[in-house]
Amino acid sequence: MSRADFMAILPLLVLSTTMIVAMLVSAFYRRHGAVMAIVQLGLMLAFAALWPADAQVPRRVTTLLMVDRYALLFGGLILVASIGVATLAYGYLRRAHRPEEFYLLLLAASLGGLVLASSNHFASLFLGLELLSVSLFGLIAYPIAHWRPLEAGIKYLILSGTASALLLFGMALIYAELGTLQFEHISIAASTEPSHSKVVIAGMVLILGGIAFKLSVVPFHMWVGDVYEGAPAPVGAYLATVSKGAVFVMLLRFLPEAGLYGKPALLWILTLMAVASMLIGNLLALLQTHLKRLLGYSSVAHLGYLLVILVAGGPLATEAAAFYLTAYFVTLLGAFGVITLLSDEQGDNDALAEYRGLFWRRPWVAGVLSITMLSLAGIPVTMGFVAKFYAVAAGIERAQWLLVATLIVASAIGLYYYLRILIALFSARGRTTIVATPSYSWSGALVVVAAGLLLLVIGAYPVPLINLFHGAL
Repeated sequence: MSRADFMAILPLLVLSTTMIVAMLVSAFYRRHGAVMAIVQLGLMLAFAALWPADAQVPRRVTTLLMVDRYALLFGGLILVASIGVATLAYGYLRRAHRPEEFYLLLLAASLGGLVLASSNHFASLFLGLELLSVSLFGLIAYPIAHWRPLEAGIKYLILSGTASALLLFGMALIYAELGTLQFEHISIAASTEPSHSKVVIAGMVLILGGIAFKLSVVPFHMWVGDVYEGAPAPVGAYLATVSKGAVFVMLLRFLPEAGLYGKPALLWILTLMAVASMLIGNLLALLQTHLKRLLGYSSVAHLGYLLVILVAGGPLATEAAAFYLTAYFVTLLGAFGVITLLSDEQGDNDALAEYRGLFWRRPWVAGVLSITMLSLAGIPVTMGFVAKFYAVAAGIERAQWLLVATLIVASAIGLYYYLRILIALFSARGRTTIVATPSYSWSGALVVVAAGLLLLVIGAYPVPLINLFHGAL
């Protein structure tokens, strides 16, 4: 590897170094604040390292990683979301027993996300995905004193193991038939070996099944409700943003490079997943009485909206996906951030009954939560509206009328439960509802307020962000 190669992967190196330093500090000087400061500094330095790396891209670092502006853009989004989650977790964990290891798992998961964003090979795909997933096992079950997080962690472990088995089996079939694991070589090898097309498609179906579990799209959504409800609120934010976003970014690179847009059978599978996810995700969210479960099933629907962009493809797809993921990350950080602020070490306060009349007790918290719900619903003057407009535009550009019609119908269904939350927040009958004393730090409150402001400011004037994506992609 040359000096330019090391500069191209500098964000990954900085993040790996931060993990080692934080681990040593945790071992010899167990102080929550000190470890938190090191983690935040490391994440910020990794974000700053994107600029030196940008001077070297596009660059293939060995056969495993393709570092280009696409990878750096989404890597930056992953790092910013990780900074937000770590900040929220600081106030949430300040009374927890031995909270320092939480941040080590968070760094490892973020490193896996960066690897996925640059992945150009099945080996790096699997390594990044497993680094992300195995870290999530520990993050979900971190408050081991409570049975719900432990149950959620075990369920995620079992189902994630099944998904990994599907991935490996699919990779084995493709390698046995085509003799390559590199994305762009798969398309070339498959086109020159038409007799192997059925085996290749079978392998691709298995791979898409494993990835669909990580994205929690229908029919691989069964774990969503229990895991989101059992996971600590900051981990729920991480699950909904970095965990899903990193996998989708990898899939957005994988489909065109592996030539899957030339295989109608696979596109129909993705189309059916998108339609089912948009409809079933919203219908299941209608039935929920706990905010974390509701947001979990809402995430199924939103991944369905993202699949509309993925199936449509074309020149608008990457830009549309970048804007949608950014809006989704900011919105979910705000929503789960509010749950974090209203929770304590005894457990998360996420029952909708506990939020009734919240506006009359904590107006600014209810205001931010209202903005996030409006953004998820796609109401104008929020980032969510612009994001859904992008998704519809991408579908119309490629004449995906079934997907566009389903997106519009599903969004109408989603309006009901998002407005139900708003009605509860402003209900006068909840003025005297008792909610636990917040355990938040001012830094966590700052993240929540910043998320709410960004949703409104960028929703009203999205041009600078759109221009940024134009220049980067």
